[in-house]
Amino acid sequence: MEDIFERLAKSEFRSKFKLSKKDKAYIEEKGFDTIRRHAHDFIARRIAPAFIKNDGKQTPMRNHPVFTAQHATACCCRGCISKWHGFSKGRELTAAEQNYLVDIIMEWINRQLSKQG
Repeated sequence: MEDIFERLAKSEFRSKFKLSKKDKAYIEEKGFDTIRRHAHDFIARRIAPAFIKNDGKQTPMRNHPVFTAQHATACCCRGCISKWHGFSKGRELTAAEQNYLVDIIMEWINRQLSKQG
């Protein structure tokens, strides 16, 4: 997992994403387990299918900590996932691939929460 975080850190675009105070408060209110369930649901419904009608536009840029994390970790659309994580487009993601993406998202969130300020 460190390899992907090292590569993401070198991306000016990906590095710009940060959790807002509102995101952090939402995580505190809902709890980490609920946020993980949201991540699983978003990946399963919006990312995992073989063909997505609005691929590249299905993940909002804000209004949920998982959405922010998806952009920060290149888990936001099948094009980014193919480029950054190597999971080809045009086929449904396996359960293991979905779990990997959720783990990356949750690790990014955890790292954001661990930062001071």
